Amino acid sequence: MLSQKQRERYTDVLLWGLGIARRQRFRRGDLIQIRFDPPGLALAETIYRRILQMEMNPVIRMNPTASMDQGFFEMADRRQLRFNPPGEEEFCRALNGSIIIHAPSSLTHLKGVDPKRIGIAAAAKKRLRDIIAEREAAGLLSWTLGLYPTAALARQAGMSEAAYARQVVKACSLDRSDPVAQWERVFKRAQALKKRLNRMRVVRYRVESETTDLEISAGEKRKWIGVSGRNIPSFELFTSPDWRGTRGVYHADQPSFRSGNRVQGVRLEFRSGRVVNATARQGEPFVRAQLALDEGANKIGEFSLTDRRFSRIDRFMANTLYDENFGGKFGNCHVALGASYTNTYRGRASDLTPALRRSLGFNDSALHWDLVNTEQKRVVAIGPGGRPRTIYENGEFVE
Repeated sequence: MLSQKQRERYTDVLLWGLGIARRQRFRRGDLIQIRFDPPGLALAETIYRRILQMEMNPVIRMNPTASMDQGFFEMADRRQLRFNPPGEEEFCRALNGSIIIHAPSSLTHLKGVDPKRIGIAAAAKKRLRDIIAEREAAGLLSWTLGLYPTAALARQAGMSEAAYARQVVKACSLDRSDPVAQWERVFKRAQALKKRLNRMRVVRYRVESETTDLEISAGEKRKWIGVSGRNIPSFELFTSPDWRGTRGVYHADQPSFRSGNRVQGVRLEFRSGRVVNATARQGEPFVRAQLALDEGANKIGEFSLTDRRFSRIDRFMANTLYDENFGGKFGNCHVALGASYTNTYRGRASDLTPALRRSLGFNDSALHWDLVNTEQKRVVAIGPGGRPRTIYENGEFVE
């Protein structure tokens, strides 16, 4: 799917992202995980050699094949669904970096699986995710994630394999002789935008488009983050609001693939912070099952905006990493149901205890599901006293 030169450039960009995402410099002997789906092996091999050249220690973790994955969720009993191998917590506590290559050979193999079974397995991994988040907050670990084009992705996106690969190359700037320089430019522009957004005093945001009219509580001690190296590509700026103030209607016009299910035309009605009604043109039973996954699954965990001037993505890619960074004609906004990002807290990470998280309205859930709206829209920030200020319109941040 990608040439060797493109894989080398992709490796440059992923390692740039891994370094930017970590406050402390990497050192000789650091432990770097390379986790990949089998079709992404060629890129994993290139990254492996580069990490060795950097005198760090690569650890290979290949994800199960689609057949293994399907077999697990169809056959495992509840004990097996909750099983974590011995040493996983110790491994996470020793990890300094993680590069994840998403390269699925199938997007639909789990379609017939009871979502509750998938939810049980996801909840069992939450402790491992918490350890990773703790180390990341302490500056001891960073991660980045990239996508490798596959036939399954191209098929579900309605493109040829060659056309899909070209979209990946374009989105990650792998068609440039120095893609890292381009990412540095995007990073600097995003830093300036975040600084301006974080100077504003905001009580709530209002999102209006043809099918969406949603109010979101900004929350206390929040900040906008994004374009941090954690995802390649990533052009979105986002925050985790106070879930308790969400009200109105949100419509996701972009399809979404999750756990083997294609969902389209999701419409969510919020009242007092919770989804009180959910419909979808396709996949409605799955949507309802996801909302019932746990106590936090029917609440908002993230609010995000992508500036079309940053993103070169202009096609549906059947992958959340790309679809949540859609540029196109009008950029996009998305909300995520489920878990908040605690690194949007404006304060010392060590001060953000579980009790403080709850009191500030940070949502907690095993779910984090991004649902994207690409319509022409306006986003208004409403300050103390009700003063409105447009911050995003026609796909661009208003400067």
